[in-house]
Amino acid sequence: MCGITGIFAFNSIGRINLVHLEAATRSLSKRGPDAHNTWFDDIAGIGHRRLSIIDTSTGANQPMFDESGRYGIVFNGEIYNYQSIRQELLQKGFSFLTESDTEVLLKAYIHWGAEMLNMLNGFFAFAIYDKSEEVMLIARDRFGIKPLLYTINEDRVLFSSEMKSLMTYGIDRKIDKAALNLYFQLTYIPAPHSIFEGVNKLEPGHYLEIKDRKVSKHQFYQFPDHTNPSIHDLTNAKQAVIDALRSSVQDRLVADVPLGAFLSGGIDSSIITALASEQVKQLKTFSIGFKDNKFFDETHYANLVAEKYKTDHQVFSLSNDDLLSQVGDVVEYIDEPFADSSALPVYILSQQTRKHVTVALSGDGADEIFSGYNKHSAWLLSQQQSARNGLIKSLGPIWSALPHSRNNKLTNTFRQLDRFAQLQGLTLPERYWYLASFIQKSTVNQLLKSDYQSDTEELEKEFTQLISSGHINEVLASDAQMVLQGDMLQKVDLMSMANSLEVRVPFLDHRVVAQAFQMDQDMKIKGNQRKIVLREAFRDYLPEELYSRPKHGFEVPLLDWFRKELSSELDQFVFNQQLIESQGIFEWKQIARIKKQLHSFDPGDSAILVWSLYVFNKWYKRFLA
Repeated sequence: MCGITGIFAFNSIGRINLVHLEAATRSLSKRGPDAHNTWFDDIAGIGHRRLSIIDTSTGANQPMFDESGRYGIVFNGEIYNYQSIRQELLQKGFSFLTESDTEVLLKAYIHWGAEMLNMLNGFFAFAIYDKSEEVMLIARDRFGIKPLLYTINEDRVLFSSEMKSLMTYGIDRKIDKAALNLYFQLTYIPAPHSIFEGVNKLEPGHYLEIKDRKVSKHQFYQFPDHTNPSIHDLTNAKQAVIDALRSSVQDRLVADVPLGAFLSGGIDSSIITALASEQVKQLKTFSIGFKDNKFFDETHYANLVAEKYKTDHQVFSLSNDDLLSQVGDVVEYIDEPFADSSALPVYILSQQTRKHVTVALSGDGADEIFSGYNKHSAWLLSQQQSARNGLIKSLGPIWSALPHSRNNKLTNTFRQLDRFAQLQGLTLPERYWYLASFIQKSTVNQLLKSDYQSDTEELEKEFTQLISSGHINEVLASDAQMVLQGDMLQKVDLMSMANSLEVRVPFLDHRVVAQAFQMDQDMKIKGNQRKIVLREAFRDYLPEELYSRPKHGFEVPLLDWFRKELSSELDQFVFNQQLIESQGIFEWKQIARIKKQLHSFDPGDSAILVWSLYVFNKWYKRFLA
């Protein structure tokens, strides 16, 4: 796990960027605290920050070149099947100077070229440069677990693991209006878009090839066919899931540094812990608890799993003040607006876990491929022609008029009923986009000045193109390619890398994902029953108490903070008329209206919008003011 950056220059003007390579690499220090190096010639330059995981010797540092000096690589990630690829290359006459997966990756490219991408089981972003042919390949893993940004003009190509590194090169910092609109609707910016015009995120499962001074983009991985499930027997499906996940977890235990697992007390992380404990005695496991939010505290269930598998378990019990104290560090690390507030507990969990291990397994990805969210149940229910749905829709004006808030059970019910009523009149693609959004497009248009408004209709069509029949696999495939990559994986990568911790995600082994999309809809979800095949497959592995409780995520108490502890911060960065008018981005009248709503008995989703504004304006001050 590391940070990478680089340049490919087309001319003398492009070569000027080479002077920034050292600083761009240095800016990735938290991704790689163990080693730092750069290399460049007259055409290209590559930089690397290393977090040592496999073969921690200095011989495995990067940039790494083959014995001839022709091919060089910078690599972020892990290749879990590198040993089998290494054996195949040994049989073909290759030799190795290190025990690293980096050298295997480099020599696999030398032998097979870009075709080797389909052989890889792992997560990665890397660049390989052929000095002799002046060719560069830049690739990103199948699901976007590792980030890769790039920008191209007539003079050069720049790439990096993080936006702050790209900014070190002096790129143009003009806000992309469409991306800005997406951010306020979704709280994140999905690939291939970024906050800046001309800067793109390389889509998962793609690679760039720079050859003959031209750049071409290629797709090496096709998402599994979601339209024709072939697994219809639940008994067979359960065993297949167990076998695939066991293999995936075993692959992800390869490390030459201390390794553990996140254990939240939910089904997903508990499955990973159970399977990892088959291979590792006294596996180190880590949970966070919430002293001031007992409803959301799942440490009791995590403790049950830890006791069952005799893990070396650590619980980090947090108060609201503990969370609040980390807001500054979290926002400071964000170099592109990202407003999923659950990044806060992930940051603290990563921070505390890093004191004990360098690698942690997590249960991320299961909800997106096996159907684990409330919105998935809402999706199926919304398609039913029932008296219940008709009644909820007919009472829409009442739900809309009642107070909405996520911080109270009753008002949250009103909020959910209102959203469900509004679903009824939408087409299937519109319905998906509505469920994926936190703030509606009309609200965003009112918030932004006309110069910053952008019609995102074509982008919405792009992100909802898989939605046609209403089958849950269409929703899950869309989630995996937009929400999972843009929000969940982005959050985990940002917050773990801010603490120099590598997080591995066994549910996103491409073989597990392919299997999940071969299963009938009823194996995943029926009404309010979700992740059915997972829950049933591992029933004998997990404490029964995990099956007799409702699923709930943790809600950061934004509304309370905004009304109390963070009110002065908001007055400085959000509810500041002079600041807002000097930016020329937002309508002050709408900001004032949002403030009034935030302090009313009917706050709705104003706390999410205010958090998005706060994150944006802190980012704006740091990078654009």
